Amino acid sequence: MESTSSIVLDFVFDPAKWPRAQMEEDFLKLSQTFNAMRSVVRVPALDPKYKIAVLASKQDHCLVDLLHGWQDGRLPVDITCVISNHHRASNTHVIRFLERHGIPYHCLSTTKEDKREGEILELVQNTNFLILARYMQILSRNFLRSYGNDVINIHHGLLPSFKGGHPSKQAFEAGVKLIGATSHFVTEELDEGPIIEQMVERVSHRDNLQSFVQKSENLEKQCLRSAIRSYCELRVLPYEEKKTVVF
Repeated sequence: MESTSSIVLDFVFDPAKWPRAQMEEDFLKLSQTFNAMRSVVRVPALDPKYKIAVLASKQDHCLVDLLHGWQDGRLPVDITCVISNHHRASNTHVIRFLERHGIPYHCLSTTKEDKREGEILELVQNTNFLILARYMQILSRNFLRSYGNDVINIHHGLLPSFKGGHPSKQAFEAGVKLIGATSHFVTEELDEGPIIEQMVERVSHRDNLQSFVQKSENLEKQCLRSAIRSYCELRVLPYEEKKTVVF
């Protein structure tokens, strides 16, 4: 039986004693010695931030949280653009923020027959990974294979429960006592990708639908933000196709 194992090393880096180029060469030799499938070395203070694009639909809460996290330096990424299938007026908070910071906004209206995936691929060519911040469109197998990099999604619940367009209403009507959010990698199987992060919060009969939705959206923001940070810090290791180890 063939076994696999993963090793993550985190240490203090002194460029005077160990130049960045030499580090890359040394780790390459080490990975070849142990037949590693993939070896990634990053020095956050020296290496460029990950370039990402954010895809969003009508709901703003996850998108706004990512933009503010980027602005505050809490997320180690550079946002190259925001792509949406929903039109936002020029006086909205999101558009004003993007214009103020020089981040392009692309509105690509979609239909069942045309998801505009070819245009999206052109816009995200030079990104390291994609974020679906409540993007209510299914990415096709051809898109995922053509893009080739990771795509991270936020799901409004503890998978696989309450799928569909109105999960909060379903959960509220079911009288659940715990609500959750799941951030996971996007694969060709809908909502079946390896889970990166999950969060839960207790609700009760005292909650109305408005407070229920607000708690759910807060969880989604926190869960997605945590997953992105873990991914950028190389603390997420996929294995056995549908599982991950998060350090």
